Amino acid sequence: MSEKELGKKLDRCLADSVVKLGAGLGLGIVFSVVFFKRHTWPVAFGLGMGLGMAYTNCQNDLRAPYLIQRNIKVSIRIHAHFVLRICY
Repeated sequence: MSEKELGKKLDRCLADSVVKLGAGLGLGIVFSVVFFKRHTWPVAFGLGMGLGMAYTNCQNDLRAPYLIQRNIKVSIRIHAHFVLRICY
């Protein structure tokens, strides 16, 4: 992986992390105020969920060239009988 590709992936990870943490914080605050009588645990839970999702997305994005990808072709023909063929 070139330095330019790595930089793009890290930029995407940082932007995704900011969005996910912000959404988790916002939802945590809303749930804390509306449903849970201003307890702080919904905010912490929302931040944790956002951080976990951002970490998983970054991990998958950085590992993408190393994953083995298979092309699966599915062809369906309907004649007198139903035929389903899966080719690997």
